[in-house]
Amino acid sequence: MSGSGSADGSRGHGGTGTAPAVTRSTLRQQIADALRDEVLAGRLQPGQEFTVKEIAEQYGVSATPVREALVDLSAQGLLDAVQHRGFEVRAYSFADFRGMVEARALVTDALFSGLTGTAWNADVEEALNTVRRRGEEAQRAALAGDLNVLIGYDLRFWRELGAIFGNPYLTDFLHRLRVQSWSCAVPLLRRQPSLAGRLWSAHTELVDALARRDPATARSVFAAYNTHALELIRGLDATVPSD
Repeated sequence: MSGSGSADGSRGHGGTGTAPAVTRSTLRQQIADALRDEVLAGRLQPGQEFTVKEIAEQYGVSATPVREALVDLSAQGLLDAVQHRGFEVRAYSFADFRGMVEARALVTDALFSGLTGTAWNADVEEALNTVRRRGEEAQRAALAGDLNVLIGYDLRFWRELGAIFGNPYLTDFLHRLRVQSWSCAVPLLRRQPSLAGRLWSAHTELVDALARRDPATARSVFAAYNTHALELIRGLDATVPSD
C-alpha cells in the first residue's frame, strides 16, 4: 500500500486483498498513512465501519499502534468513532466541502501574501521550480482524468508550496484541509465514467504568478479554482438541490 494520496489501485483493507508488510519505523504513522490512502483511493467508502482488531489483523501488528492511528485520523476529520463498534469513514456533505473551500482560501491568501512579500534567494527559486514540476505532473493527470495520480501530485504540490512559506503550522493545516476536501470529493468523482478535462489544471499558472510576485493574479487563479471545485461537486452531489 502506498503513501498518502498515491491511490495506485492496489487492493487493500476491508477484505479486498492482503495488506503489504508495514516497514516504516513508526507503525502508528505508517498505518495512518495507509488508511488515509485507502480513503483517498475510494477503497474505504463513507460510512464503512471497522474495528481496531480487524485493522491489526490485516497488518499483522498489535492493537496499540492501530488504535493510535485511528485516533489520529479521527482528529484529522477522516474517521468517526462509533461507540461500542469501532470506527467508520466520515461521510461529508456539500456544506462540509464548501466550508473546507472557504477555509483553504483564507489559508492560501496568507500564503500568497507571504510568498510574494518577502525577500527571495536562490533556494526559494529552486524550491518554486520543484513545485512547478509537481504542478506539471498534476496538470497532466488532471487533463487525462487520472484521479489516482492527480491526488498524489496535488497534495505534494500544495505541501511543498506551503513549506516555502516557512510556517510549518500553516503548511500542516493546509495539508489537512486538502486531504479532507479530497476525501469529500473522491466518492463523487469516482462514480464518473470519465474525468478527462473536468478537473482543475492550472497549477503552473499559479506558480508562475507567484514567481512573478503577482499576488493579484495568484488569488484570481485560486478563486477560479475554488469556483470550479464548488460547481463540479455541486453538480455531482444529488443531495444538493438545484438552483
